[in-house]
Parts: sequence; structure tokens; C-alpha cells
Amino acid sequence: MTISNPGGKPGFYGLLAGGGAGPLLALMGAAALTEGVGVLLLVPMLGALGGEPVTLAGWPQMLGLPAEIGSLLALFVGLVLLRAVIIQTRNRAALRFEIGIVDNLRARAWQALLHCDWRVLSGMRQADSASLLLTSIDRVGQGISRVLSAAAALVTLAGLGLAALAIAPLMALGAVIAGALVLLSYRGMRRRAATLGEELSRAYARLYGGMSESLGALRVIKSFGREDAVAARNATSIERLRRTQLDYQRDAGLAQIALQVVATALLALLVWLAITRWNTPVVQILPLAALFARALPLLQQLQQAWQDWSHARPAMAEAATLIANAEAAREPDCPADNPLADPRSVLSLRGVTVRYDTASNPALDGVDADFPVGSFTAVVGRSGAGKSTLADVLGGLIAPDEGSLAIDGAELGADRRRIWRGRVAYVQQEPILFAGSVRDNLLWAQPDASAAQLDDALRAASAQFVYQLPAGIDTEVGEGGRRLSGGERQRVVLARALLRKPALLILDEATSALDAESDAAVAQAITALRGQLTIVIIGHRGELTERADRIICLENGRVRTG
Repeated sequence: MTISNPGGKPGFYGLLAGGGAGPLLALMGAAALTEGVGVLLLVPMLGALGGEPVTLAGWPQMLGLPAEIGSLLALFVGLVLLRAVIIQTRNRAALRFEIGIVDNLRARAWQALLHCDWRVLSGMRQADSASLLLTSIDRVGQGISRVLSAAAALVTLAGLGLAALAIAPLMALGAVIAGALVLLSYRGMRRRAATLGEELSRAYARLYGGMSESLGALRVIKSFGREDAVAARNATSIERLRRTQLDYQRDAGLAQIALQVVATALLALLVWLAITRWNTPVVQILPLAALFARALPLLQQLQQAWQDWSHARPAMAEAATLIANAEAAREPDCPADNPLADPRSVLSLRGVTVRYDTASNPALDGVDADFPVGSFTAVVGRSGAGKSTLADVLGGLIAPDEGSLAIDGAELGADRRRIWRGRVAYVQQEPILFAGSVRDNLLWAQPDASAAQLDDALRAASAQFVYQLPAGIDTEVGEGGRRLSGGERQRVVLARALLRKPALLILDEATSALDAESDAAVAQAITALRGQLTIVIIGHRGELTERADRIICLENGRVRTG
């Protein structure tokens, strides 16, 4: 099952339509039909026991049914077996339907985030996105399960209602009206369930945000001796989450008690009216009593499912909003028939201005700068001067609000930024490695790289130390590369960048956190690449900056001259 709706908001009903609900509804209808017919069979069976044929509220005797009690019982048993098979098939189809929608919704959310424009993506809280991908979409799945449960209950109630109309129309009509009034009376409870659902989303966001932040700062937490304080803060978040869940469970329980009492009282009233006012025969009242006894838990199931969906609906709205926002900011696809040649002379920034919503002043303000092919340039300036933003524009990660990035005089359009990124290697301050071996991490850049290519990249990055590790290049680096030192991680990251043989290498504060020895090793490796590719160093100190051929100084988003 595939749900595809690029650029559109993935509303719940759109998911049902895209998920192939038709066969499932047909199975629900078949289950309801067999149950209704089973109840109807009680009438001729009771008539056969009394020795007299029985009609259904003036209808002709059921055509084609045997009159003997034995044959009727055999037919009843066969009908129960058929219904059991249908229900089993329906339940499996419902589970596949729910899983399909949840998996496709999660995949769509993940794809939307991956292809979202970097400026929009970097403004999102990672903890909020993780909470949505892991928790909110699971809550959507639970809500869909409850909607399917409500649909099954509603269809079955409809089947039972038709059977009741065939037995005693007046009594059946009264039961239908009473049930509808009971469901309408719970509108306030369902609104409160939606409010608690919104609070649950906020509680999960707080919990994920706090834990994500704490896991990323364990070294700081332990160094300041704040373990107990952080544990207490997270415990408070968990307590708020559980309190919301318990409030909802309390409301659901009270609703069930009230519905059961009210519905039972209405059933008793209908039976009393049927006997004392409507003169309904006992042979019809008994099947109706069985039918209404079966309908009562279905009514409870319908109300509970409706309330559960109201509770889960905020999670669906949250997922739909994130997907819609991320898809609206989707980067253009790469044109397959318009390749981008390597630059031959110069990379140019012309009148580049970049503004962020959260800042009063532009990060870059009318920047003009040239980066000759093969040059080694350092971009320096104080924190907040716009250095990293310049690197993002130069590397094709973001588009300027005004001005342009040009390659050999040809402006780089939005539809070609992704192609240009394929010719750029970016090494940031915090070296990012993935769980796996050194080889696995290198192959992220070029999955089909040969052993000789891996070796060349490691040598170019002065990272031959990997061959001295316990398992050599196949040594596991641990989560985030923590089994390696900071300098070792940075050199492996540099080797990974060089493996793709980039036209432009950008190092954004890549050595600012390294010790002097590691800084010198990385600087030596970069210096050896001078003239082979265009190198841009973002930083304000260190040996790399001192080795650059030219320096561009940024101040308050502008190139400082003189």
C-alpha cells in the first residue's frame, strides 16, 4: 500500500482513501450481515420449538429456511463458523491497513525532513521532530485503530438494527433514537479528550526535548555535579505526561460507567413498553433482548473509539503540519539532463544577503567575494560575523535572499544547488561519525570506493593511524566515533570528504576544538592539497588560517576592507 500526496496536507480521510479501505469495509459489512442473520434465525427457531411457524412483524415466513429445529440449529452453527472466519480475516486486514498507514506516514515525514530546505530544517527543534517521528505517529496509529474499531462497531450496529426492524420496528426505532441521543450527549467529553490529546503532545515534546538535551550534555552534567537536578527535571516531565494520561483514563472510565447505566435503563424501558404498551409477543421480545444485549457493548465500543480518536487527533494534526511545512520547503529535484561541470576559473559571491527570521540584522549583507579555483582562502571574523552562513551559501546548502553564487560567471540556480553540493565536501567543527567501522564511515561518501581509493583518501588526510587500530580500517568506532580521539575523528572525517574528490573543500571551524598536535596534523594534510582543489577555511585562529594564501575578514555580515 502506498500513500502519495506530494505537496498536499495528509489529512485523515485522505489517508483512508489512499489506504484502500474498501475491502476492509466490505469485510465489516459481511461480519455485520452474518451477525444480523444469526439473530433473525432465533425467531424461527423459537417458533419451531413452539410448534408454530413465526412471521417477522407481518413479513412472509423467511423463504427457503427449513422448519425443523435440527436443520435450523445446524444452519445457525454454520453461520457462526462463517462469521468467525470473516472476523478473523477482517482483523488481519485492519492490522495491515493500520500498519500500512503508519509506516507510510512515518516514511513521508522522514522524506519530507530529508528533502527540506536547510534553512527551514535547521530552524526546527530536532527533539520535536524525533518526538513526532517516534511517538506522535504511533499515536496516530492508535487513533486509526480506534477509528477502525468504531467503523466495525457502527457497521455491526447497523446490521443488528436492520434485524431488529425486521422483528419489531417500533421497538427497534426507539432503540436507535435512544442510542443516537446517548452518543450526542458525550460531545463535551470528546472535546475534553481532544484538549487532553493536545496536552499529551506537549508533554511528550517536553520529555523528548529534555532527554535529548541531557544526553547531548552528559559530560557537562557530570562535570558540574548536576546529575540529580537533571534527573529531577526529567522526572517532573514524566510526571506531567503520566498525569495527562491518567486524567484521560479517568474520563474514559467515567464515560463508560455512565453509558452502561443509561443504556441499560433505556433498554429496560423499551422492554417494559414492548410488554405493557405495544403488546409485542414474547417470541419476538426474547431475540430482541439478546440483540440489544449484544448492541450495548458495541455502543460502548463506538463511544470509546470516538473519544480515543478525539484524543489522538492532535497528533495527526501535528504530523500533518510538520509534513506540510517540510514539503512546502522541499528543494527542487536535480535536473537529470543538465550536468554541472567542475569550475575552471572562479567561484563568485555577488551582492549576497541572507536574513534569518530570528535575527534583527542580516547574517550576510551584500557580500561580494571571489574564490579562484585552486586557491586556499581563510574567512575570519568574530562569532556571529556570518562566517558559517557564507560557507552554507558557498557550498550550496542555502540560497541567498538577494544576490547569487556564480560558477565561472554562470549563476547557480535553485534547481542546480543539489548538483553543486555533490561537488562540495563540508567538514564542520564537530566531526560526525556513524556507528560502524572506519570503512563504513568512509564509504558514506562513495559506496563503491576501492581499497586503493580508501587508502589514498586516508593518506591525503594524514589518517594512516587507522591501520594501527586493533582491527585496522574495520575497527568499530562506536556511537558518534567515541572510541577515537577528537583529532582522529576529524582526520577520518576529512578522509571521507576527500574520498569524493570534491571541487570545493570547506572546513568550518574544523580544528578549533583540537589540541596543538592534532591541529598541526590536519593543517599539514590540508596544506598538501593546495592547488589540487579550492579550499575555504572558516575560522578565527589556528595553524590552518596562518597557512592560507588569502584572508577574507567578515564583520557584521559584511566584508571588511582595509
